[in-house]
Amino acid sequence: SGVSPVVLRQFVRHESEVASSLVLERSLNRVQLLGRVGQDPVMRQVEGKNPVTIFSLATNEMWRSGENETYQMGDVSQKTTWHRISVFRPGLRDVAYQYVKKGSRIYVEGKVDYGEYTDKNNVRRQATTIIAGKALLHSEPVWYLT
Repeated sequence: SGVSPVVLRQFVRHESEVASSLVLERSLNRVQLLGRVGQDPVMRQVEGKNPVTIFSLATNEMWRSGENETYQMGDVSQKTTWHRISVFRPGLRDVAYQYVKKGSRIYVEGKVDYGEYTDKNNVRRQATTIIAGKALLHSEPVWYLT
């Protein structure tokens, strides 16, 4: 007794179809943020790696609490979320470093990256970073990092 050649061929064909579908499958990792810069950007360079411009960006979420939300009664609540923005792309990182300042209102489009690093006390920590894409300048006083 054993596995019949027909069953084996079906299994192999199924496995190869799964493998090829994984290769061809598209996915999306895209983040859009519009907010204000928390501090002037800094440029860092880790040994053996390209420089990176880093700054924080605040976004605000507001909602009205209370029973009569439709009549705009009740207390207004606000939550500020801080995002770490990293700009690796040559040219864009220099533009961001030179022109983006604390308090600037900017639009960032990029991807989210979940990474790890070791701090100065040799403790492993997790870091969530938004990696900005390309830059578009706009006529409004808003910087676009997309």
